[in-house]
Amino acid sequence: MDMQQLMSINELNKAGDERKTFEETVQYIVIRLGDEQYGIDIGYIDNIVRMQNITRVPKVPAYLKGVINLRGEVIPVMSIRLKMDLPADEITRATRVIILKLEQEGNVGIIVDEVKEVVTLGTSQIEKVAHDSTEGKATFISGVGKHNGELISLLDLNSVTLEDNV
Repeated sequence: MDMQQLMSINELNKAGDERKTFEETVQYIVIRLGDEQYGIDIGYIDNIVRMQNITRVPKVPAYLKGVINLRGEVIPVMSIRLKMDLPADEITRATRVIILKLEQEGNVGIIVDEVKEVVTLGTSQIEKVAHDSTEGKATFISGVGKHNGELISLLDLNSVTLEDNV
């Protein structure tokens, strides 16, 4: 075997190694609710706005805080904390409303304590969560991601925003 053939075999081996290490990655916005971190798939996020005046709507579940007017569009806003049976929201300077674009419901705003960062997680960094857990909060979580030694609970936005999940 001459040097040229040997080099091309080495290059093929390197290319094979690169193909093996390629994995699907997803970007998540890391938010804080109380002392816990949660991740929201960035593909669902339309906008992040500062907390603003929310107009109450009568005869809706307590977790639906009301509506906001965002550039002429009326958007319902919900408290994820109340939906997940956590203590009520404490509005601070870090509080944000994340506008989600969802297929069935259209745009929905969710109140979060803080938006921390954007992280990219590969499929090997995410562990799926079983949905038959007895803890009610677990049904809102689709998986747990590991990033820089910290755990990030990944929110299942469909179960969070469904109204019959009270």
